[in-house]
Amino acid sequence: MQYGMFSMPLRPPGGDVTKEYHQDVETFVLGDKLGYSEGWMGEHYTIPWEPVPSTDLFAASVFAQTEQIRVGTGVVLLPMHDPRLVALRIAYLDHLSKGRLNFGIGAGGAPTDFHFWDIDYKEGEHRARMRESIDVIKRLWTEDDPFEHNGKFWQFKVPEPMMQVPLYHHVRPYQDPHPPIAVAGLHKASESLVTAGEQGWIPMSINYLPAENLITHWGAVCDGAKKGGRPTPSRRDWRIAREIFVAKTDAEARDKVLNGPMAAAYSNYMFNVLQSLGVVDLYKSDPDMPDEALTAEYVCDNIWVVGSPDTVAEKLETLYNDVGGFGTVLQIQYTYEPFQEWKDNMELLAKQVMPQLKHLVPDDADAAAAAQ
Repeated sequence: MQYGMFSMPLRPPGGDVTKEYHQDVETFVLGDKLGYSEGWMGEHYTIPWEPVPSTDLFAASVFAQTEQIRVGTGVVLLPMHDPRLVALRIAYLDHLSKGRLNFGIGAGGAPTDFHFWDIDYKEGEHRARMRESIDVIKRLWTEDDPFEHNGKFWQFKVPEPMMQVPLYHHVRPYQDPHPPIAVAGLHKASESLVTAGEQGWIPMSINYLPAENLITHWGAVCDGAKKGGRPTPSRRDWRIAREIFVAKTDAEARDKVLNGPMAAAYSNYMFNVLQSLGVVDLYKSDPDMPDEALTAEYVCDNIWVVGSPDTVAEKLETLYNDVGGFGTVLQIQYTYEPFQEWKDNMELLAKQVMPQLKHLVPDDADAAAAAQ
């Protein structure tokens, strides 16, 4: 099992956004030094709690200061972008990183983002835009001959070469045929993860679900692979995001979580978002639980991974076994003040938790059995 990070980012509006942007980069640079295998940065336009409007620009900043860590766009909101620009920018970034780029894509979920870009999300326009966009992006990356695209949302023609000048085709990605594509799943038996299995993309599970609900995500990936006529997917590719906080003792970790940014973000933001979408049931291990039972204390003790190094190692291994194995756990990133508290937590995870779990290696035979 490998360890990565996922930064939405999550922080209260009204802070020193310049300082926080640079701390985001510093976090990824530290992750590179500590042996984190990958990191992902989110993208939104109208969410003050998640104020990053260009995940590829963030990735470029990180690549310039790191050596090993892969960085993923988590995600590029394809409905809001011209696919020609996305294809060229991501291909260029892939070269700048020398192949350390993962390409996460999504349709978006914030109503205000859709209003900003005049997208009719109630009729599913955002999903249709995403499907059209990724299809044509892959064509731009892989087809040699000029072609004409006459889609519902975008129309253009790849120009004929003018070899005598010369003027001809655009840049292609560094990775062959392109950076790994990833999508995230939110709902039980997520349709997005069915698509991931069908297309052979990296499946990523959002951080809200207890193990009982996460199991449906892997089932969706396997169902998609069958639908697409693909081999049984490998659990090594499955990413699961989780709130993880490590301190010297269980009591210290719980205190810094429940009286710090993690609980504040949950109580003042994330719960409200999911409630507005009518999906707070995602947090429930028992569907009969009342919504008011979904306190910060509940998620801290039942979903988040919080405690001393030994406790966190035990909880991660339990999660791993409960869902049948996965390839990478992604630590959700938070902005702590003082910032050193968050960096200390990362150091403890890398130096005192990761070594305890080296024996957790996903078995593809398990994946085959689960798919039958």
